[in-house]
Amino acid sequence: MNFILETFAAFRFPQDALDIIIIAVVFYNLFLLIRGTRAIQMLFGLGVLMIVYFAAVKIGLNAVSWVLHNFLGAAVLVVIILFQPEFRRVLANVGRAPLLRLFNPVKEEQVLQEVVKAAQSLSARRVGALIAIQRESDLAAHVEGGIPIEGRVSKEILFSIFLPASPIHDGAVLIQVNSLTQAGCLLPLSQHYEFPKELGTRHRAAVGLTEETDAVVIVVSEETGTISMALEGELHHGLDAAALGEKLDGIFGSGGEGKK
Repeated sequence: MNFILETFAAFRFPQDALDIIIIAVVFYNLFLLIRGTRAIQMLFGLGVLMIVYFAAVKIGLNAVSWVLHNFLGAAVLVVIILFQPEFRRVLANVGRAPLLRLFNPVKEEQVLQEVVKAAQSLSARRVGALIAIQRESDLAAHVEGGIPIEGRVSKEILFSIFLPASPIHDGAVLIQVNSLTQAGCLLPLSQHYEFPKELGTRHRAAVGLTEETDAVVIVVSEETGTISMALEGELHHGLDAAALGEKLDGIFGSGGEGKK
């Protein structure tokens, strides 16, 4: 009881309160960034080993504690070497954090506008398309195949990818951290959503990815030219460019208007 009273007596307001809030926000956002990656599994495994290590020291298991002490001493270096791709992706995703978007709203707005304009052009020509936009969840564990692109998002590039003559037209493109990163990707198919007969595999794939992640997936029907958007396992069907832009603006808060 005295310890608690002493702790409260030593508490400095607002410095300590601000200190706690900043640390909590940092760790929470780090968790969001690595959620769904192998890095979170590695951290969980290291946490278990640390618990075992302290328990071994406590009850006097000298051999176990010696092995774990030496292993954990090199664990940081092992994690950095083995999980370079995940760490690069995490650092790249920092730019998508809500707070940091305030410093670069124009680029995201331009990307969304290019997506809307591409969907409008593809719809007018009845060219099928599947465009997945990453938000917080990492998509790497949920897609297969794909050709790395690492290019700027533009109406012209998106349109050329989905032309029937393109070798990578029959798949999805991924937009991550305001860049076009992959094309020709295979997405998981939904097994739950009740699809009307006129909707095909593209729509099932769009809903399937959004059932497993928080991504936004835009679909253009090859048969009808209809634009749809999948989000959180639901399909918003029969959109025009303006409606699509409004929905993207509501999701990303960046003004994805359907401008021509």
